[in-house]
Amino acid sequence: MDGLLAEVAAKRKAILDDQLNPKPSKYMRRGEVERLHEERERKERVEREAKEAAEKQRKEQVLSQKASKAPSRPASNSPHPETREGASPIPESSFNISNEETIRRLRSKGQPIRLFAESDKDRRLRLRALELIEEKGHDRQAGQNDFKKALEDVESVERELKSKNSKGKKRGEAELAGEGVLDLDLVKTDPDKLYPIIYYAMKRVLNEWGEAMDERPEHVKRTTQGKLAAATQVQSAEYLKPLFKTLRSRSLPPDMLARMAEIVHYMQKRQYQKANDSYLRLSIGNAPWPIGVTMVGIHERSAREKISSDQVAHVLNDEVSRKYIQSLKRLLTFSQTKYPPEDVSQLMG
Repeated sequence: MDGLLAEVAAKRKAILDDQLNPKPSKYMRRGEVERLHEERERKERVEREAKEAAEKQRKEQVLSQKASKAPSRPASNSPHPETREGASPIPESSFNISNEETIRRLRSKGQPIRLFAESDKDRRLRLRALELIEEKGHDRQAGQNDFKKALEDVESVERELKSKNSKGKKRGEAELAGEGVLDLDLVKTDPDKLYPIIYYAMKRVLNEWGEAMDERPEHVKRTTQGKLAAATQVQSAEYLKPLFKTLRSRSLPPDMLARMAEIVHYMQKRQYQKANDSYLRLSIGNAPWPIGVTMVGIHERSAREKISSDQVAHVLNDEVSRKYIQSLKRLLTFSQTKYPPEDVSQLMG
């Protein structure tokens, strides 16, 4: 029995000695390898941060010494002797703003607070570049759509409208209804005469819309709905500029010219239902394939002539056409509001 106890004690002592003084092994566990790798990276990171902090502190000391020496320097013949000394600390000081301040300034400018794979230093550099651009007067607020931009410019537009002379104000209802009504026969006889008539008719309605927005009471202008209505008018005026340019150059396609002539003709006669029908033919067309498909197969079929290329949807041509065709409908809506027809059945839906 004593021999057994002595053997157990000897085994325990051997185990303890192995734990206290482990034998070197040529194999290592994966966890030990990762732990050693993490410790090595931690030490390198600490050393790198210490070096960067020391370098930064050294630069700050050099800058502070230069700043302290700048006032004591004798004045030179230059009218701005402090320009060279004072130019370098300005960008450096702007780079040292906190992350919270950087985020606040970027958000106030409508910019993303961080781009993909962008560090804090790159973000501060981007903020500094934006501020320099704004100081030069070439600021463009990115990430904003046209309606938001028009909404922000409502106040300035109202001031411009107030400063304008009262010449060319609204004409009488009789003039819009009877005098100077566009003749649809010109579409076949003399299409060139249609361009100035359509141009000035749309310009007149657009100017009347702007004057109506300006003549509203002040408490109506300050409301949210009032600002949205003014922004819609400004946006429509901006969208119609390409159409006015095309009309001045007399380069509108014949089918679009005919539809717009019908719209202006029926709008002047206060037949808004017919004007809306012409608008629908202009925007979405009345062809069996309104998206503009004119060839449905590789073979000529019996119903091929029903798919006419002059009945396609012009609103789907490009973004510019879509915008001024949509603004044309807004002009129709305003004209119907200001000059309602005598027959209620002529109102648009």
